[in-house]
Amino acid sequence: MIALGDQAHAEARDEARAPRRGIGATFVKHQAASIFTTAVDFGTMIACVHFAAIAPVWATGIGAGVGAVTNFTLGRRWIFRNREGHAGHQALRYAFVSGASLLLNMIGEWLVHDVAQVQYVFARAMVAALVSVLWNFPMQRGFVFKKVFKKVPEKKTA
Repeated sequence: MIALGDQAHAEARDEARAPRRGIGATFVKHQAASIFTTAVDFGTMIACVHFAAIAPVWATGIGAGVGAVTNFTLGRRWIFRNREGHAGHQALRYAFVSGASLLLNMIGEWLVHDVAQVQYVFARAMVAALVSVLWNFPMQRGFVFKKVFKKVPEKKTA
């Protein structure tokens, strides 16, 4: 019979030895969540404008905020499954990555729409996809929600 402490030690050791989930599966989850939270963002914005008579600029901010909270929650609980540590620390890292993402999207929109003269919605979609794949995913995986595996020593048997 395994004592409760021994079982907890064995589970911690196994978790520490477990390889990270495949990057492909995590990437697919990240992209699915991005699409979902974009719908939440836009849906909230549209509902605020049409049902609550909130000005579009303010509704955009509300929608973006609701979308960000939704995306952070999905990232922590489902995509990267990292609930260790204080959520506030992850939220600060998420805010940094999201702020940089905003700037990258704005610069990209300027380059593709204003400079290259691509229609603004198509430009926005192209830039958003590139920023999501090249910035958001790697930074959320490796910085915001990075799992730190602690080395658990083998339990010595007497």
